[in-house]
Amino acid sequence: MKIKLIAFLTILLSVPILAQSELPNKPWDKGAFETKSYRNYFAEMGYPQEEIEGKLNEIFQELFYGPDKVYFEDSDSTAYVSDIKNHDVRSEGMSYGMFAAVQFDKKEMFDRLWRWSKHHMQHQDGPMKGYFRWSCKIDGTPNSQGPASDGELFFITSLIFASNLWGNDTGINYLAEAQFILNSSMEKNGENGITPLIHPEHKLITFVPSGYGANYTDPSYHVPAFYEVWARWADDGRADYWQECAHESREFLKRVVNPETGLSPDYSNYDGSLLGNNRIIGDAFRFDSWRVPLNITLDYSWSCVDKEWQQEYGHKIQNFLYDQGVDSFVDQYNVDGSSVSEILGAGGYKALRHSLGLVGSSAAVSIVCSHNKSAEFVNQFWNAKHEPYEDGYFDAYYDGFLQLFSFMHLSGNYKIIFPRD
Repeated sequence: MKIKLIAFLTILLSVPILAQSELPNKPWDKGAFETKSYRNYFAEMGYPQEEIEGKLNEIFQELFYGPDKVYFEDSDSTAYVSDIKNHDVRSEGMSYGMFAAVQFDKKEMFDRLWRWSKHHMQHQDGPMKGYFRWSCKIDGTPNSQGPASDGELFFITSLIFASNLWGNDTGINYLAEAQFILNSSMEKNGENGITPLIHPEHKLITFVPSGYGANYTDPSYHVPAFYEVWARWADDGRADYWQECAHESREFLKRVVNPETGLSPDYSNYDGSLLGNNRIIGDAFRFDSWRVPLNITLDYSWSCVDKEWQQEYGHKIQNFLYDQGVDSFVDQYNVDGSSVSEILGAGGYKALRHSLGLVGSSAAVSIVCSHNKSAEFVNQFWNAKHEPYEDGYFDAYYDGFLQLFSFMHLSGNYKIIFPRD
């Protein structure tokens, strides 16, 4: 008890002292599609705007240009993002890099990443046409020919935003590239085991759009607001369909999240039930699942059409993690909140940690919450450092991107990019 009290006082002294009237506002009732406004939760808590902007830029610079950077320019016109600990380039990371680049108005970076992705990762013809190899060596040699659906999800949205921000006459027709992915996906009919990105019957994103992986989904791939972006600006004649997909994705999230803990599994059936495959990756809340709080926060911030459930979700997952210790909760649980029987390793290390990626995403969901605990999550995240853990493990890539995206949310900088007037 004494140790916990000392830890609490240490945290308390390191954050702004706010009067009751200055505590963060209650969650908003309208999303940015309607208002074009975003919550700056840090500012609501009393952090100076200059410090917020400085810290955001520092996180971006460290991720892309610092000593432990994940971004590498390998020619006059191309660049890649590497998952350093796994020594490869992933469609996930390339699309994350492009999403960050367009959010920060870094056109050269965006174009470099896209050229590398299109040249080395995207299938230009054949059964996989339009899809991206999910993993390549840093020299572009494929580690796999198959896709992973979250990469396509972020590629499409990033390209549409690039079209909205920079237009399509500066060397790359971003909208045409997004449409090529969408049209190629929708042309798939199951031949050779290749399916659309979105399962035709369930209108939910596949884990992978090929083989057995098309029979289930990954809850962390569900970003309903992205389908609303496609409905508005993809200009592919499927606006109503994408709106249906957004609705079905929101309904799926309600089914898959544990009603007591707010935790979700890494993989699940389309009805939200556990796969029950008795494999280490699948039924538990592990690395993939850290992104679910971010995705629900995003949907609330942009669309705000399911706000009552999203607020309940935010309270549940924060209450669970708070009870585990706001400064000590670990990064893997069974979805009922019990301890995992086997720890999933990463980068040659195997340990339960208070991981930065989950510290960030659990803080970001404060945007949807109305209880006082949220401020503690946000303060913990503000003071968290991206550095090696006690056992020497360091994840520049995944922790780094989740730190950046979480900070963007909490500072009001994870934005819809509307077409320029």
